[in-house]
Amino acid sequence: MNDELPQLIDDLNAVATDAGTTFGPLTNEQLNWKPSPEEWSVAQCLDHLITSNQGYIPIFNKINRGEYKRSLKERLPVLPGVFGSLVVNAVKPETKRKLKAGKAFQPASSEIPADIVSRFATQQKQISELMKLNQELNLRQVIITSPVLSIVTYSLFDAYRIIVAHDQRHVAQAKRVMAREGFPRVIQA
Repeated sequence: MNDELPQLIDDLNAVATDAGTTFGPLTNEQLNWKPSPEEWSVAQCLDHLITSNQGYIPIFNKINRGEYKRSLKERLPVLPGVFGSLVVNAVKPETKRKLKAGKAFQPASSEIPADIVSRFATQQKQISELMKLNQELNLRQVIITSPVLSIVTYSLFDAYRIIVAHDQRHVAQAKRVMAREGFPRVIQA
C-alpha cells in the first residue's frame, strides 16, 4: 500500500545527513553570511525549513493517535490531488521559479545560533519517526489541510513528498550560498 514511504523516509534522512555533514562544521559567521541583504544565509535556509515543517508535526501526531477528523473541505473530491501535485511541483529542487515565503515562514533576520544545524537534524528525525508510524495507513486517502495555506488540502502522501522536496530545495540553496564569491573561508593554521 505504501511502497514509496520507505524511499521518502530514506530521502528525508539523507537530507538531514547531508545538511549535518555539509553545514555542521561551519562557523557561526559562515552560517549567517548572506550574499546580499535580499538573499538568505545557510542558517536562514535551515530556519525556514524548521519553521515550515513545524506546522505538520501536530497534524501527524493527531493522525498517529487516531484523533484526526477530516473537515468538510478535506472531504471534497479532486482538489487534494490537484493541490498536492501543484505544491510538490512548486517546491521541487529543480524548479527554477522562486517562491516568496509567507510572512509566518520567513526566517529570522538576526543572527541565528550555530545550533541551527542540530535543531534541523533533530526535527528531521522527529518527522521521519512520525512517518514510520504511518506504514499501515493508506497515505493517499488521508487528506490534510496545508499548515501553510488553509485553503489548500492534499493527501498525507503528498505532505511527505512536499516536506522532502522542500527540504532538498533549501539545502541545495544553502549549498549555493557556500559556493558564492565572498563566502567566508576558514583558513587552517
